[in-house]
Amino acid sequence: MTDQERDPWLADTHTVFNQPPALEGYNSYEQDPALSEGVAREGAAWAHDDLTRYGALTGQREIIALGFDANASKPEFHTHDRFGHRIDEVRFHPAYHQLMGMALENGLHSRPWTTPGEGAHVARAAKYYLHSQVEAAHCCPVTMTFAAMPSIRKQPELEAIWGPKVTAEAYDSRNVPDSQKQAVTIGMAMTEKQGGSDVRANSTRAYPTGSGGPGQAYELVGHKWFVSAPMCDAFLVLAHAPGGLSCFLMPRWRPDGTKNPWQIQRLKNKMGNVANASSEAELRGALGWMIGEEGRGVPTIIEMVSMTRFDCMIGSSAGMRQAAAQALHHCRHRSAFGATLQDQPLMQNVLADLSLESEAALTMTLRLARSMDHQDDEHERLLARLLTPVGKYWICKRTANHAYESMECIGGSGVMEDCIMPRLLRESPVNAIWEGSGNVQCLDTLRALQKSPDSLDAFFTEAAQARGADPRFDRFLARLQDDFADTSDVQFRARNLVDRLALTMQASLLLRHAPAAVSDAFCAGRLEGNDGLNIGNLPAGIDARAIIDRSTPVVG
Repeated sequence: MTDQERDPWLADTHTVFNQPPALEGYNSYEQDPALSEGVAREGAAWAHDDLTRYGALTGQREIIALGFDANASKPEFHTHDRFGHRIDEVRFHPAYHQLMGMALENGLHSRPWTTPGEGAHVARAAKYYLHSQVEAAHCCPVTMTFAAMPSIRKQPELEAIWGPKVTAEAYDSRNVPDSQKQAVTIGMAMTEKQGGSDVRANSTRAYPTGSGGPGQAYELVGHKWFVSAPMCDAFLVLAHAPGGLSCFLMPRWRPDGTKNPWQIQRLKNKMGNVANASSEAELRGALGWMIGEEGRGVPTIIEMVSMTRFDCMIGSSAGMRQAAAQALHHCRHRSAFGATLQDQPLMQNVLADLSLESEAALTMTLRLARSMDHQDDEHERLLARLLTPVGKYWICKRTANHAYESMECIGGSGVMEDCIMPRLLRESPVNAIWEGSGNVQCLDTLRALQKSPDSLDAFFTEAAQARGADPRFDRFLARLQDDFADTSDVQFRARNLVDRLALTMQASLLLRHAPAAVSDAFCAGRLEGNDGLNIGNLPAGIDARAIIDRSTPVVG
């Protein structure tokens, strides 16, 4: 007689219950009212059907699994092939390439350039927001390819060659010359060991091979501390030409099909952004063509940087949404101490606060997208100049604590690597540090105010559209305007001022466009008291249930 026959209960220790179903098999667009309402409001209602389709795709179990698979193993760097030829090849998990193909085939790198018009940037931002919730790291080369076009267009003869391939809605991962491809990706190589964000300290030199000047060929000699996504087909690079720091388009292969002499030294060993590769490289006379005026490298590449900073806002907003969705979904299904977690008052405070942070981030991001669609309008141009560093600073900086608090809602299971939360937590500081850290964004805000003083007027004109809707907002706005009148120690106070610029714009937008429960709670929790620095500190009297119901995705 076996043990089971003698004691049948030994094989049946427990029944699994009180566990939430996986958050999959749902439409991440339809289940996000803040997103669908924002898309319609900011001028992209025409994209509703396409975004509904994409929301269904990104909510599929099989697509969500690609994000986990892409992070299962880090990219591998191979210097040479088996015959001894230098190849500088980075190999990725196949899921990485599937996600890259999905992104590029759906125009996340190109649509505002190939089909510009009303709502183009808004629709693209919304789709990128849905896509990056699946997996954020591979979005780095997607962003850079998208962001490179404004800079490349400054050199028409290079745009004629590269533009059609950069914007093609296809993906070709092969390690072959770009002449053999119909679609290419673009990376960036700006910073060096000695300078970091201070790119004017760069030591890389550019030597003309002929007459020199815009559109002409140079040999680049030096090093780069960060070459993002080294398997891209070409890179925008900063180097010192005889006339000063200039911008260059440096391909991985020469036009004759031989390997361009820049060599990857190693891949960065990152805490987050694991599925993507970042590298260090030496340029050993690498071919590059000058883009823009000689000595004007920073103004030339800054248009690319502005676009990558905007995508940092989208990506961090998406990270917040995914984290909040996971916490809300878990607490809707999980019970403890006699009630579901979402019905317990203290948890309601936390969940409502997480939802407020997520919606405020998305709302400001979509408003900036509308400004980008209307750069021929002076108000929108000035607003975008100020809102880009303010939004990049605030949203990206708020994401890390938001991810942690969301993880805490899930509890011990949220720390396990088979849950998405550890990946979201590791990813959360990346956008805050890359493309200019917090201090850099605050200094850029001050620079915008100095060079374009009218940008502050545009900001306050926009924000003041909510004046009279809530006395707490009116007081907050008035204090901020008074403090900007004081120019003493402005750099020392920059973080405080930029914090409040962000809160002012978020509050204004929510008062104008969000349900009353959302805007009231935001003003109560962010504009008075502790300014919302700690999640779960919303005051009594807010309608937490309405906020939670609005934000919780419903599966099945």
